[in-house]
Amino acid sequence: MQYYHAILFLLAIAIALSAIAPKIKIPYPVLLMVSGILVGFVPGIHYVPIDPDVVFLIFLPPLLYDAAVNMPFKEFKANFQTISMMAVTLVFISMTAIALVTRFLIPDISWSMAFVIGAILSPPDAVAASGITKSLNLSHRTNTILEGESLINDASALTAYRVALGVATGGIFSIRSAGLEFVVTILGGCLVGGLIAMFFNYIVSKVKMESTAIVSFNLILPFFCYQLAEEFHVSGVLAVVFMGILIAKEIHKNKLLSDVTRVQEKSVWATLIYLLSGLVFILIGLEFPQVLKEIPHSSIIPLVISAFAIFAIALFIRIVIIFRHKFKLDKIVSIAQNDHYNKKLSPRYMKRIKEVKSITWKDALIIGWSGMRGIVSVATAIALPMTMDNGEVFEQRNSIIFLTVLVVILMLVIQGLGLPLLIKWLKIENNEMKIDQEKSVI
Repeated sequence: MQYYHAILFLLAIAIALSAIAPKIKIPYPVLLMVSGILVGFVPGIHYVPIDPDVVFLIFLPPLLYDAAVNMPFKEFKANFQTISMMAVTLVFISMTAIALVTRFLIPDISWSMAFVIGAILSPPDAVAASGITKSLNLSHRTNTILEGESLINDASALTAYRVALGVATGGIFSIRSAGLEFVVTILGGCLVGGLIAMFFNYIVSKVKMESTAIVSFNLILPFFCYQLAEEFHVSGVLAVVFMGILIAKEIHKNKLLSDVTRVQEKSVWATLIYLLSGLVFILIGLEFPQVLKEIPHSSIIPLVISAFAIFAIALFIRIVIIFRHKFKLDKIVSIAQNDHYNKKLSPRYMKRIKEVKSITWKDALIIGWSGMRGIVSVATAIALPMTMDNGEVFEQRNSIIFLTVLVVILMLVIQGLGLPLLIKWLKIENNEMKIDQEKSVI
């Protein structure tokens, strides 16, 4: 009960700011986070610590599930090549680049600990991505790529984090065991999510249930799925995401739920996600003044410099890799349109590459700019152990937490505030939105 009044106070702030954000044209997550920072510096305010277990079990599953269920399956499938590249290849390249920068700027950081920091700060956050971009004039395809990436990249990043942390705290690194763990984590998560989706679809289709019961059943599903996957030491993130995609596909394909149930379910989920996402960004801001108190004054300036350097290299690497992928897609499209290759390559292969769609340089720049980190990175940093395997105190823990929170704040503020300006500068117009508006008028 000690945090009850503080949480209610923070929720009240989140609700109030939601009405202010559109009027002052500041992205909702940025406004919430800045408010959290300011509240954290107010004397007498009861501090609400971020419990990693709460974030990974209470916040993350419903936020991931809601994003997965609302993900357009056809667009997700059509852009899976791009999404998977960003969720795996880009994560590992970003992790390596961040580790190199960290090791260079903070000499007392070991290589294994530098890779821990790289793994913490490599994956963009699903909540941050949707929170920043949902009110902007982006195409459905761009939104699908951004949200699809942030839904599945946590699996690769958290696997890399566990391996690097094991080495940093006294374990031994093995490429074979790390690769095996990565594969098992991903396939196991998909298997758990698929089985639970089949169970839900079967129960709802065979058992007569009231709308309220179905909505309640659906509400507890992501929490159960995530916890079950983690108990088997596989990816709870992928389990929830895969389950959400399969359930959404079945609902749209076979009209599994009645119109009344779908309206009721949408209303309940919208309210829950609204409250959780609002609280998440305030908690990120509120964490900054607290971790600042734990850092020696002599370490603040080097850590701030490192945070800016990590922010810059992460953004640079992301834009470069995405443009490189764009040129690769352009080449595939040109091959598909070339009659010379049509005669030489097999019809099956030609059919497959003709389905590939490239992205414009404007979309590539927007996608590159939009990779903000968020609550998952902060919670992962806070989840670092207090002691090493040999019983010694984990002395660098506070520095890593401070560095992580500062990088997240920089990304949300600079990229979050810069994204609307970038869209305006690029003169991006969402033709899909215009068509929808014209249809609604007709």
